[in-house]
Amino acid sequence: QVQLVESGGGLVQAGGSLRLSCAASGFRFSAAGMGWFRQAPGKEREFVAAISWGSNTIYYTDSVKGRFTISRDNTRNTAYLQMNSLKPEDTAVYYCVSQTTPLGATKLQSGQVDHWGQGTQVTVSS
Repeated sequence: QVQLVESGGGLVQAGGSLRLSCAASGFRFSAAGMGWFRQAPGKEREFVAAISWGSNTIYYTDSVKGRFTISRDNTRNTAYLQMNSLKPEDTAVYYCVSQTTPLGATKLQSGQVDHWGQGTQVTVSS
């Protein structure tokens, strides 16, 4: 079955960095769009970033552009989210997501998700 397992979350001071990893299994990772969503306390889940199967197409939500970088390693079936210059408003549970149909990254950006990971907590202190 499909599994998306996130790691790398934690507590960091404002201005710091974290790298999230998402280990995927149970589907053809190299053909899937991958992405990240987040949900802050009391707020709706929101799109953060998405990357196409060949890393040619990448999307970010405006609030993380220039600070976050999404990437993937198809040889390791793993997606990453490098988060720099973290702010307290980045505090949230971060979820790895996948979309295995064509134009996966574009679909993820619009909220069309096949599978969700269990989430990893990121807390940024001021």
